[in-house]
Amino acid sequence: MGRVDPIPDEPAAVADLGDERALVIADYHAGIEQALRYENGVEVSSRAERRREHVHRLLRRAKADRLVVLGDFMHSIGGPGGAERGEIEVLLESLSTPVTIVKGNHDGDVESVIEQARSPRTPGSIPEVTVTDGSGRRLGDVGFVHGHSWPDGEVLGARTVCMGHEHPRVRLTDEVGGSRVERAWLRGRLVRETFEGRTGVSWNDPELVVFPAFNDLVGGTWINADQEFLCPFLPDGLADGEAYLLDGTRLGSYVDI
Repeated sequence: MGRVDPIPDEPAAVADLGDERALVIADYHAGIEQALRYENGVEVSSRAERRREHVHRLLRRAKADRLVVLGDFMHSIGGPGGAERGEIEVLLESLSTPVTIVKGNHDGDVESVIEQARSPRTPGSIPEVTVTDGSGRRLGDVGFVHGHSWPDGEVLGARTVCMGHEHPRVRLTDEVGGSRVERAWLRGRLVRETFEGRTGVSWNDPELVVFPAFNDLVGGTWINADQEFLCPFLPDGLADGEAYLLDGTRLGSYVDI
């Protein structure tokens, strides 16, 4: 129990919860195309259907019993707009597996979207959906947190802690000066001293797994480019962090890439 295995070539992982297998994704950012259009003047066709089909393919591939979203299910920080409400409702109605959502900093009113999807006036039905606050949730030996706030003590008592929020990326250069930016995983042991004074912590020397963003339209933290982390306990809370590309390529210590 407690294993979290990335799915090769995908921004997603399978978590062993003991009595369940969970497909875990982070930073779905439903409705982002609408925000890009109105906030940045960038015209991008909706990829809602593509994202939904991607989730279904991964659920089948993982043979998952549950879907866990590590926050930022929505994109708007304020009240959710029509595009993201519609995208989330259609996605939930298309699922048959239970869903656990850890609220991120973009999910302030995600409960209203779920309640609307449950409404008798709304066509279709949705599976069991559990929403927890930003301090996270522990299922079996795996803790889940978004990463914009400090984890709950129970989460830190897990063997593995899964986190989103950072959208980690690496900038890779070649011999002739060319470069490219790729999504990446970041993994390493949490440093106990960083969390001293947090209440209810039963320390189990957990590994931290920082997930790449599921949505490929969002930016991210270039973890090897002296860019500051967004999470309040990084980088101090991470020991010997290593970066991996989506295809599984191990890049080694993220500070030395």
